Amino acid sequence: MSNVTKDMTIGEILRQAPNAAPVLLEAGMHCLGCPSAQAETLEEAAMVHGMDIDDLMAKIAAV
Repeated sequence: MSNVTKDMTIGEILRQAPNAAPVLLEAGMHCLGCPSAQAETLEEAAMVHGMDIDDLMAKIAAV
């Protein structure tokens, strides 16, 4: 899924690549539909959840 970048909001990612949702849920991002997901970038969300952004990007790219 090369069109997903760490600067995209969670909401943008889910609209463009809905098959990324299971990866995000498995990573512990359970509030995909909450208001903060519409404004928070993937990199910000990874930082808040204590995740390595490069590892998360690799998992998203694999789906």
